[in-house]
Amino acid sequence: MNPLYLEVSVVVLGIVMLMAEAFSGAGSRRGIAGLGILGLLAVLAATFFVNPAAMDAAAPYARFYSADLLAIFLKQLSLLATIIFLVMALEYAPTVEANLPSERRGAGLGEFYTIPVFTCAGLMWMASAKDFVMIFVSLELVTISFYILVSYLRRNRDSLEAGTKYLVLGALSTGFLVYGITWIFGVTGHTNLPEIARALPTLDHAVAPALLFGFGLVLIALGFKIAAAPFQFWVPDVYQGAPTPVTAFLSTASKAAGFIVLLRVFQTFVIVPELQAKILPLVAVLAGATMVFGNLAAIPQSNLKRLLAYSSIGHAGYLLLGVASIGAPFAGIAILFYLGAYLLMTMLAFLVMIVVAKATGGDDISDFAGLGRRAPHLAFGMLLAMLSLAGLPLTAGFLGKLFIFECAFRQEHYLLVALGVVTVAAGFYYYLKVVRAMYWQQPADPGAPEIEVGGLAKITIATLCALIIWLGVYPAPLLALLR
Repeated sequence: MNPLYLEVSVVVLGIVMLMAEAFSGAGSRRGIAGLGILGLLAVLAATFFVNPAAMDAAAPYARFYSADLLAIFLKQLSLLATIIFLVMALEYAPTVEANLPSERRGAGLGEFYTIPVFTCAGLMWMASAKDFVMIFVSLELVTISFYILVSYLRRNRDSLEAGTKYLVLGALSTGFLVYGITWIFGVTGHTNLPEIARALPTLDHAVAPALLFGFGLVLIALGFKIAAAPFQFWVPDVYQGAPTPVTAFLSTASKAAGFIVLLRVFQTFVIVPELQAKILPLVAVLAGATMVFGNLAAIPQSNLKRLLAYSSIGHAGYLLLGVASIGAPFAGIAILFYLGAYLLMTMLAFLVMIVVAKATGGDDISDFAGLGRRAPHLAFGMLLAMLSLAGLPLTAGFLGKLFIFECAFRQEHYLLVALGVVTVAAGFYYYLKVVRAMYWQQPADPGAPEIEVGGLAKITIATLCALIIWLGVYPAPLLALLR
């Protein structure tokens, strides 16, 4: 199967969903979300039968598009994240309806289910992009989709504020990206990453400062996308104000795509020793600052969405530590494993949060008080997500951190490893605040009824729990696939 058919299938699915929305009458739009889930599951299954050799190497698109195993893995992560988003969106539908001005029931829900499918196509193209032009185009498709999704709740002031902030700062980061690409093109004469890699060793040493300046601008733009310090200041407000499924999607799939692009650009430039000697320390400093800021800023938070926002910054720091240790033989696999584990445990936490917030009316940590007695299965799901995010042994999060720290230790980043251990300890404190509220605190309303969970949400929660435990106990199949 030609890899190009994957993105084409996702775009066609999105168009079909839009047509179904356009010709449907008033009422529920659950069928549109169901169509999206089934279609994306079919595309996800097809990714395991992709044959990279089926691509025509002489075709014009081969200059822009790559179908290596790295790209296929990120496509699978993007599809999985979008499927889980649609499950979350079904649970979140009452909140969307309450915050959309409309004359008929269900208006606006179809688009809320459909836009992420086009976002998924952009993420998949970004995974295969090996030219700055395609990186820019696919990145803008993803970013513009998120502009709409973040500000989707038009009657919610927090959502509109979050959308405005994300739009302004996103446009600023795009400017940095375009200007950085311009500098790199001006020096090398290419926008294609493999051609840049071939041209760099032949260039005069006098152009090194210009190349470093261009790379620095690109790094700033990607630092915004992955929420790395000091470019993370938009994250808490945007994550808290956006619809909860969008926050989950933004913090997982978008972050994964940003890191894959960063890896491709990073590996292009570090082949030159003179550039490597300056780029590696810069990324190491960013990793240390991101780990420290994200984890320490999460400690005083009382709102779970805001806590997970700062937590996502901390996890970006661990992933940057893996990027700074890219010289280690296992570093690429460690980064991909961490991205997969982070997606599973973060999506699980947000899915449980949506169900609980629908019943309690809030997403503060205090709203989870007594959840262990009201809904033991939801409490267990959140418990496992928090323990995995903290890095408890026998969970996917523990092995993800262990692999990253091992690579950093091999590259002699001893100070960063020490900082990582300290920040992991801080993470245990603020993650376990949620566990304490669920199992040791009394609910505000002891007579509240048991929380109801939809059948699809139950299946998704159970599947995510099983995957987190499986990857924490027996990660060999995934590691073999990544190799």
